[in-house]
Amino acid sequence: VKGLSKEELEARNDLVLALKDRIEAIPDGTVGGSSQNGGSMASTSRMGIKFDTTSDRRYDSEHYQQTEESDRFRQEYEMRRIKQELDRQVPLMDEIDDKVDRAASELKNTNRRLKDTVTQLRSSRNFCLDIILLCIILGIAAYLYNVLK
Repeated sequence: VKGLSKEELEARNDLVLALKDRIEAIPDGTVGGSSQNGGSMASTSRMGIKFDTTSDRRYDSEHYQQTEESDRFRQEYEMRRIKQELDRQVPLMDEIDDKVDRAASELKNTNRRLKDTVTQLRSSRNFCLDIILLCIILGIAAYLYNVLK
């Protein structure tokens, strides 16, 4: 690094190594612990982030053991999610109930009006049918009168 003396550069490297040790001392929840890279690093080298993955995607069962507390947390989370979904569904269900009730009352009104209309048409149709039959009977009577005369 330009403008730094050798002593300042060594002090920075010591600070970086101390920070690295402090970070690695923090527990990360894994059983095996973190791997230590020994030795000092040159100032021009870069540290890359390494992920502990396997190529065949099989994971250690130690890392994913479900404890009673995590199981309880998962159940609480699922219950909270279900409750939130139910809270979202209740207004929709109420709206559907209202629409069904409105449709049922409209259907009752329509059926009542249809019944009245059918009754009206049947009575007028019967009246027309009576007049037509009366005309036919009068026609037959006139024909018989002319034939028998």
